[in-house]
Amino acid sequence: MDYLQGLNPEQKAAVLQTEGPVMIIAGAGSGKTRVITYRVAHLIQKGVDSFNILVLTFTNKAAREMRERINHLVGTEAKNIWMGTFHSVFAKLLRVEADKIGYPNNFTIYDTDDTKSVIRAILKEMNLDDKLYNQNFVYNRISAAKNNLISWQEYQNNEQIQADDFSSGRGLLGNIYENYVKRCFRAGAMDFDDLLFKTNELLKNHPEVLNKYQHKFKYLMVDEYQDTNFSQYLIVKRLAAVNENLCVVGDDAQSIYAFRGANIQNILNFEKDYPDLKVFKLEQNYRSTQNIVHVANSIIANNKDQLKKHVFSEKENGDKIKVMRAFSDNEEGKLVAEAIMFQRTTNGLKWHDFAILYRTNAQSRSMEEALRKAGIPYKIYGGLSFYQRKEIKDLIAYFRLTFNPNDEEALKRIINYPKRGIGNTTVDRIILAADKHNLTPFEIILQAPHYIDKAPASLSAFATMIQSFQVITKNQSAYESALHIAQHSGLLKDLYEDKSVEGLNRYENIQELLNGIKEFSEREDIEEKGLDVFMQDVALLTNDDKDKDPDADTVSLMTIHSSKGLEFPQVHVVGLEENLFPSQMSLNSRTDLEEERRLFYVAVTRAEHKLTISYATSRFKFGTLISCEPSRFLDEIDAQYLELDFTAKPATANNLSSFDDERNAWTRKSDTFSKPKIPSAPPKTTSILAKAHVPSPGFKPSDTSNLQVGMEVEHERFGFGKVLNLEGNKPDVKATIFFKEIGQKQLLLKFAKLSILSGNE
Repeated sequence: MDYLQGLNPEQKAAVLQTEGPVMIIAGAGSGKTRVITYRVAHLIQKGVDSFNILVLTFTNKAAREMRERINHLVGTEAKNIWMGTFHSVFAKLLRVEADKIGYPNNFTIYDTDDTKSVIRAILKEMNLDDKLYNQNFVYNRISAAKNNLISWQEYQNNEQIQADDFSSGRGLLGNIYENYVKRCFRAGAMDFDDLLFKTNELLKNHPEVLNKYQHKFKYLMVDEYQDTNFSQYLIVKRLAAVNENLCVVGDDAQSIYAFRGANIQNILNFEKDYPDLKVFKLEQNYRSTQNIVHVANSIIANNKDQLKKHVFSEKENGDKIKVMRAFSDNEEGKLVAEAIMFQRTTNGLKWHDFAILYRTNAQSRSMEEALRKAGIPYKIYGGLSFYQRKEIKDLIAYFRLTFNPNDEEALKRIINYPKRGIGNTTVDRIILAADKHNLTPFEIILQAPHYIDKAPASLSAFATMIQSFQVITKNQSAYESALHIAQHSGLLKDLYEDKSVEGLNRYENIQELLNGIKEFSEREDIEEKGLDVFMQDVALLTNDDKDKDPDADTVSLMTIHSSKGLEFPQVHVVGLEENLFPSQMSLNSRTDLEEERRLFYVAVTRAEHKLTISYATSRFKFGTLISCEPSRFLDEIDAQYLELDFTAKPATANNLSSFDDERNAWTRKSDTFSKPKIPSAPPKTTSILAKAHVPSPGFKPSDTSNLQVGMEVEHERFGFGKVLNLEGNKPDVKATIFFKEIGQKQLLLKFAKLSILSGNE
């Protein structure tokens, strides 16, 4: 019991409550991973068989970290726990039970690219307009249906769904869904959504299987429960129905994945499912300074839908949160780069101590440009991962086809790579013959002379090669099998002979993959080390596991969604502007706006010691410079925790830098804040973050018929500015004016009510 001594009272109580339904509400940085691991260790110390414990996470990285900690506490028993992501755990279960639902145990797992390739093929075969039936739209539609456990039959029979599809001109979506499911079934393949959809189907339609796993998994724990979708929720509810020893851990304030089906109501309504629920709140933040925690609390307090908690920190107060204003997105990047350089030099930090977080991937451009000019090394996360590179996918396709020759996507990918004289026309004839005779393409190839006129001899050679690989993998280790396939497929030779820089890089990537397989073959913490097991691990990698080097000394750039679960000593959150963050699409719905606010909360709570927030008053969008207003979220922060840095000057030919720095004149008190409203459109009033302008004594609009470029003017709301441009004909002349507090605006003169301060005749 010594390990319990390191827990605070609430953490300890949550660990000791092992029986019955439990909900642990874990604030940001509150040590939830420690609580989960100690709880598992405590169960084992009490005598619970590790085979009877199921722990579900959302990343393999989290599962590995937990298993390592549990192993440190209780020893080798940890390896017997069923622990991993929802997809990896239930892929493992389906490998055992797949025959019950008509699938082979060696089914292939399709990634997003594979899925979209199948959809493209179906759209082409059905001669559908790829603009109306965009592959991404179709993919998302099918994914959403599966996550809500709607089969293709139910999809086609649902009157509301059909009415929506026909009204949008997409009445054939149900047929596409049906064809997609049947195509995957024929190929012996499941996509990511199927791993949960088919598990639900299995547990629903096969009571003996449900009963087996209900009694096997006597204790269930679910991490990040706020991120579960309907399909995941139902699996957990079914498995826990007998023993009800279910512990869910999460934070409703960090529910940010509604766009991929997560339902915050799963955690908000958990008590309705389990009335005798025990609730524990982990409210002490061990990560961040007090000022950062206070800011986070003041932000999330504006959400109506939440489980109330009071997160606090006992660390030092720390620096106030700096808010920087830039006059353009490029200048914002420059300010961020300068701040990082200054902090690193002043405080002796490493580059990897800094992170730049943004709402959309497109915002990385101005940040990258500024960092490059400053000579600051950086890395963007969420880009093309190692396992998405063409040469890697090519070799893995050979592995996939070896274990599952029915895998049509793998077959099409490598049947003529390296080139062996099997062109697209031959491949199309193979696919057509397979459809006609209700066989798989590989079965057609095995008997090509019977089904295809003038079938090239290379088809038979290709089939023989794949069959030889199947023999090799039964007798050799994962590494030996992979090396043999890489060599004898011709892929390694083809890459080696390409002496271009790109060719050498691709060859080195294949070598790196083989090195990874060798390392996998030599691991002592796993029992099954076949190439098929390695392939499943690769197929189920989450974004958190791909292509990240924790030792690289670079500034991290990523979207806020990608940053969840991470922490950095210093964090810059950029682009806090209306219509960007919160996004324009979120402004018509309180529910969507609250999710945007939770996203801001996640961004703020990534910071350990210093947090900087920035926004620009103008930004290029689709090649046009637009005026921007500060985000409403900035108004929601308690002003006493902010330090405002409005010293940046616009560098323009119009001498706008002559404006005085009025940062110190910009003051406000927290009790002057108005509570946020939920408008149906973006607010038209200027944010309080731009200094509220008080019109000059005797302010009176001037006759603007003789207004000229370069004149200084005053607007009763926007303040003092300078005319940059005039366009149009009277009486509809438009003036582009740069106001020193809010940036550039375009006004129709006949309605502008401007007072001319200079050049007034």
